Amino acid sequence: MSEKIEILAFTDGAAKGNPGPGGWGAVLLIGGATVRELGAAGGATTNNRMEMTAALRALQWVAEFKDVDQSILTLVTDSTYVLRGATEWLRGWKKKGWRTASGGEVANRDLWELLDGAMGACPKVVWRYVPGHSGFPGNERADAIASAFATTGSFPLYDGSLDGYGHDLTRLPEAGAAMRNTSKPSKGAGSGAKGSAHSYVSLVDGVVRTHRTWGECERLVKGRSGVRFRKTSSAADERELIAQWGGRLDDPGAGR
Repeated sequence: MSEKIEILAFTDGAAKGNPGPGGWGAVLLIGGATVRELGAAGGATTNNRMEMTAALRALQWVAEFKDVDQSILTLVTDSTYVLRGATEWLRGWKKKGWRTASGGEVANRDLWELLDGAMGACPKVVWRYVPGHSGFPGNERADAIASAFATTGSFPLYDGSLDGYGHDLTRLPEAGAAMRNTSKPSKGAGSGAKGSAHSYVSLVDGVVRTHRTWGECERLVKGRSGVRFRKTSSAADERELIAQWGGRLDDPGAGR
């Protein structure tokens, strides 16, 4: 039996303005010996689409690898949207005809379908989460590639030996590390909640809306049944919650 080839891929995406000029980056360590960097500009797009594209391109590269049948891919992302979509939500979306639990259309369906196909073309894929901007060299390098392509449209990509690379790609968080998922329900969504709010997001009659203040959100949801609402703590938190509830991230009216 041929020896298994381990491939470690760090992926990241960026969109300056979100939506705005985008870029994606991936850093692949092949067999613990060689490094291949991937990346490109993404045009006018969103952060989530660039995060997805980075993971997709890494998967596609592995699917076309000459020894793909002997490969084991560990794909590392700092996007809880990509990670949970690939490992938790995708199967349910497909069963529901690409509809969310609330009945809305799945945002970024085109990329999710491509990701689904690319995962199927790789014999073994293990997903790992890494906190962004936390000092893990592989993640930091993927972020640098993505950001450079988003801002300047170019970046000198490395393809060569690990010995000459200059970044320690073996550093990873512990398996099962907690995700920075700040979209958990907040107790007391109104003025009594701890911590300042970035915004409030509501889901009423299948429509996702964002609100600057709790009062604005409360006026829409108060006294109505079957609604959902939640406080968000950051722009990233808001975007992730909109995605979970089926809002279209590419629609300026569905989130900032």
